[in-house]
Amino acid sequence: MSKFSNDVEAADALAAEAKKLKHEIAKVIVGQQEVVHLMLTAIFSKGHALLVGVPGLAKTLLVQTLAGVLDLQFKRIQFTPDLMPSDITGAETLDSERNFRFVKGPVFANIILADEINRTPPKTQAALLEAMQENAVTIAGQQHELPKPFFVLATQNPIEQEGTYPLPEAQLDRFMFSIFLDYPSFSDEVAIVKSTTTESLPSVGRVLTAEQIRAYQDLVRRVPVPDNVVEFAVTLSQKTRPQEGNAVAKQWLEWGSGPRASQNLILGAKCNALLNGKYSPDVEDVRAVAVPVLRHRIVRNFKAEADGVSVNQVIEKIIAGI
Repeated sequence: MSKFSNDVEAADALAAEAKKLKHEIAKVIVGQQEVVHLMLTAIFSKGHALLVGVPGLAKTLLVQTLAGVLDLQFKRIQFTPDLMPSDITGAETLDSERNFRFVKGPVFANIILADEINRTPPKTQAALLEAMQENAVTIAGQQHELPKPFFVLATQNPIEQEGTYPLPEAQLDRFMFSIFLDYPSFSDEVAIVKSTTTESLPSVGRVLTAEQIRAYQDLVRRVPVPDNVVEFAVTLSQKTRPQEGNAVAKQWLEWGSGPRASQNLILGAKCNALLNGKYSPDVEDVRAVAVPVLRHRIVRNFKAEADGVSVNQVIEKIIAGI
């Protein structure tokens, strides 16, 4: 990071920039501070995020506002049952001289809003898999690199099940976080109504460029992590697996999380520490990101569903047992 003499200066700058980003986003998005913090954590960790919430909680507006404060190219894809893979990735077409020419799809942008991602069939959902994992798409045997940085921020409605296609576990695992949006408090909802029912709507200013974001992403990777923090993250991930003999997992879970959960716990903890003004993560930073990292990577068994035990409750019991 050329304008900083060392990583400590860069870390201090990232914490300051994060405060500016949150301030700008708060001009449009009332409340949801934890959600905004997790989305910024995902971005600076080179991760993707899945936003889950009922209609009207400003999921789409939140992503659009985030794109507005970052000087990045933004594309929105509205997922529908008739959407085809080529509508996302692009396709080869014949030009006027009868030569094949690749026409890029909307996935060729820095921030992709995959709106209502569970409304399209698995064949089209899978079109994002390579993009999310490899930062590239392959068309007619040729790989095309996507711009950097690249993020997929997807939204999903948990209520309506008719006409939806649940995301495969393999694709869910590509999302760093599963972020739940809850209803606003009374005071927040009053502020929302006041700010959105007038003639003028608030605007946001741009805070960071693509080059700055990539530099901060590299900084996150360089953050040192104590061995006990890595061991805590791996222990937490392994204790979600019924095969490992953990009592809570054996009682409530069908499947546990894989190694990608351990990786994301550490990456999330590193970034969480930096955003909070620390230079190295501790166990509390792992705990701070544990629920959004693990929530979509574990599968409850029939007993848990019958007893009304939520995924969050299972994760909290496992953390408490370490």
